[in-house]
Amino acid sequence: MMHLRTLILIFAMVQCILSSAAKNEFMEARKTKRDIADYDTPEAIDQAAAPKADELPTCLLCVCLSGSVYCEEVSPDMSAVPALPKETAYLYARFNKITKIRSQDFADTATLKVIDLSVNLISEIDDGAFSTLTNLEELILSENRLTKLPVLPTSLVSFNANFNKLTTQGVKSTAFKKLTRLAYLYLGNNELTAVPQLPESLHIVHLHNNKIKTITDETFCKGNTSYYIRTNMDQVRLDGNPIVLSEHPQSFICLQTLPFGWYN
Repeated sequence: MMHLRTLILIFAMVQCILSSAAKNEFMEARKTKRDIADYDTPEAIDQAAAPKADELPTCLLCVCLSGSVYCEEVSPDMSAVPALPKETAYLYARFNKITKIRSQDFADTATLKVIDLSVNLISEIDDGAFSTLTNLEELILSENRLTKLPVLPTSLVSFNANFNKLTTQGVKSTAFKKLTRLAYLYLGNNELTAVPQLPESLHIVHLHNNKIKTITDETFCKGNTSYYIRTNMDQVRLDGNPIVLSEHPQSFICLQTLPFGWYN
């Protein structure tokens, strides 16, 4: 009888020990699982260092398709011109936070035909930044913070720098003179006080909302002859400048249409 009681007591003690061990193992497993789950929460992920735009491949950040690169409203913020595939012909990098165009940004992409960097924070462009772009036809830099312009490619057909802070000191009078293919020039909403020399090829020139106070007989025409007609020029905008155009009648005699602006 004593042996039977002893056996029952031993059996009960073993069951108690096994139950306690199983409970401890279960609690440890729950703790480990909770720790792993906590690490994967959005809060934990946010604390991890996210890669910057310049650390990621361009075609991962942007859409690269048949010679075109689309980098619009890139996240994480894009603060520099991305490295481009060598065959890129069209770059659209609008609505970003690019602050500067460096001399090396386009050094290896001579195939570029169109660059659109509008609506960024560009305040500086290195000299020679566009020197290798012999095929560039359209350059759009509108809605940035530029106060001056570098040398532009002579291949340009259209140049848009509306809504910047360009000054006459920052734009040489001869900046566009050698651009013999330039047909469309947009310099509205800047701080220019004078009209730069304009190439004969121009069809449209927008100079509205600047600080231009005066023009001469040589600004659009050739003051020494009344036979000269500027046949290419279709549209001139001078509205929003502190100049009364009726005070300069000889300045437009070569144009086929009068400029937009104040006449009284």
